[in-house]
Amino acid sequence: MKISKFNIYTFLMLVVVAAAYRAIPGRPWGFAPQMAMAIFSGAVIKDKKWALAFPLLSLFISDALYQVLYSFGIFDIPGFYKGMISNYILFGSLTVIGFFTNAEKLGSIAKSSFTAPTVFFLVSNLMVWMGNGGYQRPKNLSGLMQTYVDGLPFYANSILATVVFGSLMFGANLLIKKATSASFAN
Repeated sequence: MKISKFNIYTFLMLVVVAAAYRAIPGRPWGFAPQMAMAIFSGAVIKDKKWALAFPLLSLFISDALYQVLYSFGIFDIPGFYKGMISNYILFGSLTVIGFFTNAEKLGSIAKSSFTAPTVFFLVSNLMVWMGNGGYQRPKNLSGLMQTYVDGLPFYANSILATVVFGSLMFGANLLIKKATSASFAN
């Protein structure tokens, strides 16, 4: 995708909407558009810097919103936390999955929509367990497995969210491409 002012404004709007959605109180844990955005950005934006920037910007804005809501006592969880840099690096790596995703092939999008949440689930839960014992889980194989079990509800929601939001993003992109090429053909 060639970067134009329209594309930049569209992606910035997507960043803000995705960030605001992630900060909605009471939404299911793990059901957020950022993983789908990482795959989508990696798949459709040819400039790798921009592809990495959009999902990370969305994540940062939503973390800032979380922090504001936490400061006012609306959320129990702060937006800025120990280990967030590792989380950002992990999210950035999900964009790399998008680099290998064909934005016009349903099978490729489906594989990426399963791969990104799976990578995030495996690595993030391993990091939690290594960092502080996964909410006081023992530092042995049993404790690691329990940390993964603890994360299963987040994992299921992240797969569902990636499929839902990815379908919206990739579908809209395909419709816009078809509409644009049809208007140039006339």
